[in-house]
Amino acid sequence: MKQRKLIILLTAVALFCTGCSGTAKKEETPTTITVWHVYGGQTDSPLNDLIDAFNQTVGKEQRINVRVTSVSNTNTIHELVLAAANGEPGASELPDLFISYPKTVMALPDDSILVDYRDYFSQEELSAFLPAFLEEGTVNDRLVVLPVAKSTEIMFINQTIFDRFSQATGVTIEDLDTWEGLYRAAEIYADWTDDQTPDIPGDAKSMFVHDYYFNYFQVGAQSLGEDFFRGDVLAFGPAFQTAWEPWPGPLRAASGSSGYATESIRTGDSIVSVASSASILYYSDVVTYPDNTSEDITIISRPCPVFENGEKLVMQRGAGFCTVRSTPERERAAVTFLKWLTEPEHNVEFVTRTGYMPVTQAAFETELPKAIEGWRAPNMPLSIRPIWIPSKTINSMCRPSWRAT
Repeated sequence: MKQRKLIILLTAVALFCTGCSGTAKKEETPTTITVWHVYGGQTDSPLNDLIDAFNQTVGKEQRINVRVTSVSNTNTIHELVLAAANGEPGASELPDLFISYPKTVMALPDDSILVDYRDYFSQEELSAFLPAFLEEGTVNDRLVVLPVAKSTEIMFINQTIFDRFSQATGVTIEDLDTWEGLYRAAEIYADWTDDQTPDIPGDAKSMFVHDYYFNYFQVGAQSLGEDFFRGDVLAFGPAFQTAWEPWPGPLRAASGSSGYATESIRTGDSIVSVASSASILYYSDVVTYPDNTSEDITIISRPCPVFENGEKLVMQRGAGFCTVRSTPERERAAVTFLKWLTEPEHNVEFVTRTGYMPVTQAAFETELPKAIEGWRAPNMPLSIRPIWIPSKTINSMCRPSWRAT
C-alpha cells in the first residue's frame, strides 16, 4: 500500500511538473509575424538590418519575432497579394505585413481583411505623422496603409558639364528653377552640343530627362490652379496646354529615353534630370561615354522646377505597410514593430539608408537635421548633398484626392 501511494504521488508530481513546463514553454514561444517588403535585396537590405535590431531588443523583450519572407518590388508584391486574396491556385499565403500602394488595397476583393490602424494607434500617436502621408493611406475612410518612408521628386545636375556649358553660354543653374527657364536652357544646350562636333551635323544632345512625365503634367496643371482630372478623365485644360507647349516634337530639350534618368546621366547623354529622391543611390560620380572613356563628375541636387506663375508643388511618393487581419496577438505584434520603426530615431536611420524621407514631424524637425550632417549613404556619389523638400506635396495616386497641406 505504501509503495502504491508513493507511485501515485510521484505520478501526480510528474504530471504537474509537465503541465508547468508546457505552460512556461508556451509563454516563452514568441509571436512570429511575416513580412513582404521592397527595401533592398534579400541578403542586403537596410530594413532587414533594422528588423534584426528590433528582434534582438524590443522583440526579445516582448516575445515578438519579425521574419522577412520576401524582398521584391511593389509590382510583384501587388500581384502576389491579389493572387492570395483571390485564392488563386498555387498562390502564397498572405503575410502579416506587406508593402503596398493604395491601388493594391482598392483592387482587393475585400479590404476588410486589412487592419484599420486607428484601432491600434491613438489619436495622439497618429497626430505625430505628417497629415498628407496618412491621407494617402486612407481608403474607404479606413487607415489601412501606414507610411514608414516617403520619397518625392528632385532635380539632379551634372555640375561638371553644366559649368562648362554655363561658362560658354551664360546660362546659370538658377535659370533651371522654373520649367520655362529649363526649357530655354535646354534649347541653348542642344545648339551648344551640336556645335562641339561641326563635322557631325545634327548630333545635338538632350540636356534634360524626366523619370515620370505623367507626374510632370499632373503636378504642373495642379500648380497652375487647374484640376488634372475632370471626374474620371483627364481635363486637358489651359494649364495642361501650358505644360505641353514646350514639347513639340518631342523637341531636343527633353530626352525620350525609355530607361531611368540615371542611365542617361551616367552616359552623359543628359546632364539634368528630375527623378525620385529614392533614386539618389543609383547616381554615379563617374560618366562613361560611348567611346568607353570616362570622366569624374560632381552631381548636385536642387528642388524640382516649378512654372513661373505656379505655386511650389511636388509629387509625394512611396508605399506603406498593410497589416493583414489574423489573431489579436499577431496584429498587436505587427503594430508594435511598426510603431518602433516609425519612432523618429529608428525611422531616420531607415530612410537615410534608403533615400527616402521620414514620416513624422519630429523626425523631420529633430532627427533628420542631425542625421544628414556629414552623412553619406553607401554607394552615394560624394558630391550629392541633401536638400529640404517644398512644404506642399501632391499624392502620387491615380485618384482625385490630390492636394495635401
